[in-house]
Amino acid sequence: MSKDVKNVPALRFKGYSDAWEKRKLGETNSYFTDGNYGESYPKESELSDKENGVPFLRGSNLRNGELIEDNANYITKEKHAELTSGHLVEDDIVLAVRGSLGALGYVKEENIDWNINSQLAVIRTDKSELSGKFLAQFLLSWRGQKELLSRNTGTALKQLPIKQLKDVPVPIVNLDEQKEISALFTSIDNLIAATQRRIDDLEQVEKTLLQHLFDQSWRFNVYSDPWVKSKVANMAKENFGGGTPSTKKRSFWTGSLPWIQSSDLDKSNKYTVIPKKFISSAALKSSAAKKVPSNSIAVVTRVGVGKLAFINYDYATSQDFLSFSFLNWSAFFSVNLLTRVMEQMSNEGQGTSIKGVTKSELLAKSVLIPTSLEEQISIGNLLKSFDDLIKSTSNRLSKLELLKTSLLKNLFV
Repeated sequence: MSKDVKNVPALRFKGYSDAWEKRKLGETNSYFTDGNYGESYPKESELSDKENGVPFLRGSNLRNGELIEDNANYITKEKHAELTSGHLVEDDIVLAVRGSLGALGYVKEENIDWNINSQLAVIRTDKSELSGKFLAQFLLSWRGQKELLSRNTGTALKQLPIKQLKDVPVPIVNLDEQKEISALFTSIDNLIAATQRRIDDLEQVEKTLLQHLFDQSWRFNVYSDPWVKSKVANMAKENFGGGTPSTKKRSFWTGSLPWIQSSDLDKSNKYTVIPKKFISSAALKSSAAKKVPSNSIAVVTRVGVGKLAFINYDYATSQDFLSFSFLNWSAFFSVNLLTRVMEQMSNEGQGTSIKGVTKSELLAKSVLIPTSLEEQISIGNLLKSFDDLIKSTSNRLSKLELLKTSLLKNLFV
């Protein structure tokens, strides 16, 4: 047992000033139970559907301190009853001791009596000096993760032996202070979860809009003219390919013209691209790269196929792109039309991820478009408004996650 006047967190709730005690986890009121040894993957006869089975978790079901049911296996209730360990109770901590080392999840009321496989272990307390919620938040903190991961053993197959985990130093804190800290993180976790659900809902609405607006089952009531068939090639007056200047000539990469590569684009954000590399005019002359005028649409046709973005500044690209410049159709309408075209071309590839499309294939693709530029603008603006809403909500989620990271650092020692 040790106390230290320096053993005090940087951020503290009012009314608490005593130094925290540090003690090995194995010397606390905590104890460990294994997952079901030898039961990494249930046999076919032991599997069940979601409605009639019990979730049987593995490392991939532990995410950001939560137990995630998505993609879980389900075992029959008979198999669940047969297993003698790994049955979860509220306030347990599920920890990955093989595979996804350091990942953990806190057991809430809705997770009671779920089961875990042999990649996982349970830390359980009697709440007399450590609550599971507080201990879980400490183990998620930078210091907690460092202590956990420093105790892995093995070479090809890393693992966290329970014997080693018992030596992890953990803070012993006034139970009331534990409750305050836990309540704060519960509030933040609830906000994060609600924000993520809102993003999921908005993305689903946008997907539905994209489908119904382009198959014309939904139309603005002020427009009634039939749409006409055209080719993607008619979208713009010019199109440009790209290239990669020699990486051996450093002077090529010290210019001011943004050079875009596939990794710079994000499928969830079709209107913002932050370039990471810039090339010189000499690089343009010495390679297949071309200067593309602002307000063009860059489409990835090779590595990362399907990504695209409207770019409002002059740029060049790698050879993985085809850019549409001097647009004949509404810009935002064209962005979303190309999104739909690329999805259709992927589906035509028998539902698999296609390796690429040729320039001629994309330009020859037949599409239907409104004859009215105003209708194109209305459709484009509506879909962009959802993109903007998703982006602002995603930014809020990032700020909440950053806040949680900061609190995990400053509320624990």
